[in-house]
Amino acid sequence: MVKISVEVSNGAARFRVSVQARSIERALELVERLNPGKGCKVRFPLDAEAFFIDEGVVAEVGTLGKVAA
Repeated sequence: MVKISVEVSNGAARFRVSVQARSIERALELVERLNPGKGCKVRFPLDAEAFFIDEGVVAEVGTLGKVAA
């Protein structure tokens, strides 16, 4: 498992998300699927100390419940 930071942009608005997945490609795919029509790119340099993570409990997209506001 890897953990990366992805920048999501929509015009002048930008934000970053931290994503855990089995590969960099899969992490980027997940963010793109959750943010259709927005620009998504991996933020470099990657954090070498936090890049590889333990394969403990990791939720897949679609298994997370919505949080009530």
